[in-house]
Amino acid sequence: MPQTLVDRIWDAHRVATTPGGADLIAIDRVFLHERTGASALKRMAEMGRSVHDPARVFAVTDHIVDTRPGRTDATLMPGGQAFISETREACRAAGITLFDVDSPDQGIVHVISPELGIVLPGITLVAPDSHTCTQGAFGALAWGIGSSEAEHAMVTGTLRLPRPQTMRVSFDGALSPGVTAKDMALALIARHGAGGGAGFAVEFAGSAVRALDMEARMTLCNMATEFAAMTGIVAPDEAAFAWLAGRRYAPAAFDHPHWATLRSDDAATFDREIAIDASSIAPMVSWGTSPEQAIPVDGAVPQGPARAHDYIGLDAGHAIGGTPVDAAFIGSCTNSRLSDLRKAAALLRGKRIAPSIRKALVVPGSMAVKRAAEAEGLDKVFEAAGFEWRMSGCSLCFYAGGEGFAPGSRVISSTNRNFEGRQGPGIRTHIASPETVAASALAGAIADPRPLLARVAA
Repeated sequence: MPQTLVDRIWDAHRVATTPGGADLIAIDRVFLHERTGASALKRMAEMGRSVHDPARVFAVTDHIVDTRPGRTDATLMPGGQAFISETREACRAAGITLFDVDSPDQGIVHVISPELGIVLPGITLVAPDSHTCTQGAFGALAWGIGSSEAEHAMVTGTLRLPRPQTMRVSFDGALSPGVTAKDMALALIARHGAGGGAGFAVEFAGSAVRALDMEARMTLCNMATEFAAMTGIVAPDEAAFAWLAGRRYAPAAFDHPHWATLRSDDAATFDREIAIDASSIAPMVSWGTSPEQAIPVDGAVPQGPARAHDYIGLDAGHAIGGTPVDAAFIGSCTNSRLSDLRKAAALLRGKRIAPSIRKALVVPGSMAVKRAAEAEGLDKVFEAAGFEWRMSGCSLCFYAGGEGFAPGSRVISSTNRNFEGRQGPGIRTHIASPETVAASALAGAIADPRPLLARVAA
């Protein structure tokens, strides 16, 4: 029978079907972070259970670490140092590879896993983080889990879960200049709702997706969880294989004919299909308290839930462009890779952010990204423009009780969520692409990056 890509990977990993109808799925890789990893490993040890195959489990300190230069285990988050030290001890006891605070390989889990070749086409990979779906860009079935599920996966090498329905989202046509994978994701969620992908594993397809580079595909898959999907995935192709070749944990012999079969059959049937004309998408920016509350940067705020309007402080009919912002943030597992930093820096080069911007940060997604950006002089471009240049980590993508923006700040951010308080109590977040963040920082207000891009291109 013709199969979708998701079904093909699922069936290859199905160990058994339980009496209740759920499947027992073999798990190839588990990735932990310090916010939940230590507690999972400690509970296992207390119950006399060990990691079945430590070579398949990895951990990183990324969620709580300070991103200020010269950082140590000390954190601004109260009690954060204990999370880091306990994770270190638990990983050592379990024989798990840890990319620690001072490791040259440290970074956000969904950034370093592809960098190191830990994720591979056709594998299953789980982590206690909802944005694990990022790694579906390489044709892997990757999804977020809870701490107890992480324990089960580490002890047994399996997880029990129901088979998801399949959805194909096809973006066909060419993206206009200044439109990015972030805008594609926000356009999808705005049109079909933040719950539109619930119960589905989403395959992103179409000519516009195939034209994306690997880092852009990661951005697109990253936002699948904001669509409420179990995961997002892109069929691997030569771009994916070339990107992974030579990575530390990738196979030394890179001749895997099986990988070429990792695609949906032409006659495969999906439970739901969505088609979007890529040429219809403009740079997007969120206006409310959910990613589905997003509009083109040259649009006006629609009528939405009263609570969203009250929190964000914008009424229906308000032009989103020109809305003053107090702070700017470039980072997160969505948009902190080298290509993201290059695009933002290209707009900022030789310019200075508006005096009204009280705080502007760039947080690279990994120490490898940081080094590569510095080798190109991007750090100097950002600093000259008025941004702080940080070390890698999740930082202010979410508020952990440490560093924050000034109370009541309105922030233009390349992160993935604009929930109430996501970047701190009372902080009003507008999510957008790094290019839109850069343009807005220069203007001191939400701004369309396309005029700046046109001038840079000229």
